[in-house]
Amino acid sequence: MDKPLAYKLAPKSLKDIIGQKHLIGEDKVLTNLVKNKKIFSMILYGKPGIGKTSIANAIVNDLGVKYRFLNAVSNTKKDLDIVIEEAKMYDGLVLIMDEIHRLNKDKQDVLLPCLESGLIILIGMTTSNPYHSINPAIRSRCQLFELKELEYSDIIYGLKKAIKSGILEGIKIDDKSIELIAKLSGNDLRYAYNLLEVSYYSTDDKNITVDKIKRINNKPVFFSDKDGDGHYDVLSGLQKSIRGSDVDASLHYAARLVYEEDLDSLFRRLSVIAYEDIGLANPAIGPRLDAAINAAERVGLPEARIPIGTIVTEMALSPKSNTAHVAFDEALADIENGSVGSIPNNIKTNSPDYKYPHDYKGAFVVQQYLPDKLKNKKYYHPKDIGYEKNIKEIYDRLEKIKNNSKQK
Repeated sequence: MDKPLAYKLAPKSLKDIIGQKHLIGEDKVLTNLVKNKKIFSMILYGKPGIGKTSIANAIVNDLGVKYRFLNAVSNTKKDLDIVIEEAKMYDGLVLIMDEIHRLNKDKQDVLLPCLESGLIILIGMTTSNPYHSINPAIRSRCQLFELKELEYSDIIYGLKKAIKSGILEGIKIDDKSIELIAKLSGNDLRYAYNLLEVSYYSTDDKNITVDKIKRINNKPVFFSDKDGDGHYDVLSGLQKSIRGSDVDASLHYAARLVYEEDLDSLFRRLSVIAYEDIGLANPAIGPRLDAAINAAERVGLPEARIPIGTIVTEMALSPKSNTAHVAFDEALADIENGSVGSIPNNIKTNSPDYKYPHDYKGAFVVQQYLPDKLKNKKYYHPKDIGYEKNIKEIYDRLEKIKNNSKQK
């Protein structure tokens, strides 16, 4: 079976790599390493279609070293053992390993001594953030290189290079069609190559036009990857935009998740935002969000966008307060640090010294509730904003009563 266009166009040398000018080119780190015939264990991380595998292959090709390719998930410990035995035979080799963030403990235990001794030089590849997802023992033995997202101009350059390569014999395509493919690719060069190839073979005259491309795909692709950083970057953008009261940005990031039909992630994050960022400034937002979620689930897409757009707009423009969850985090921190203490006798079960608040004016009576160790601790610091302004008035009044009681 014929190989895909993206495979045929895979760079054989670093000089053929498209993009990544911060790492490749005159006086850049990877180019200089190859020039100096020296390679160290490294991890290349970035989005799919960005060139991780191409760079790894180009490095070993340029150096002319022996190498093996493994996948951290699909290849077994036995496969890794075989690579290590080969490395011993050849007095070292380069191991290119995809999905390095999913390397299990058994394989790590086998690989680590080989990295330590230099028997194996690792080029790991991942779409995940290695600072969060990769075992620190592996990470500390590798240099980390982040690959940047390709720019629109890089995709255009790659497409024109593919067209001129002669692989798609007799291809006819104008600039507008090239630009449309680039836009549809979501800055993923591999996807751009694939769309170009499908467009070529789906015609009877090898003439690619805008209309023919739109019949294949008229929906722009952008990276999200539910198991990777891109997905969480969108969710982070949503939360920070709502927290920052930027309604336009909030609607943009919510729309990206609706566009992907990833309503579960959207609803979970909105539920967090309602209590983490809006909180007591607008306590009604929680039930209102639940109602919007129920409505969206009931009507389904595309109509679900209507209650979603409404609630996201309201959340972005709502007053904000994080006092409640910050107070709770401080309480948890005290417990984690061992600042607990004994429960006061007056509020223990069946204590004769307990004062029942409902027997007192205003259903309030001053008595100790916190342990002695924490009896003067203040976790909650209300804001004078939104509905919380009302809560603050109650809080201040009760604090005044407590202070007056202490003075007596």
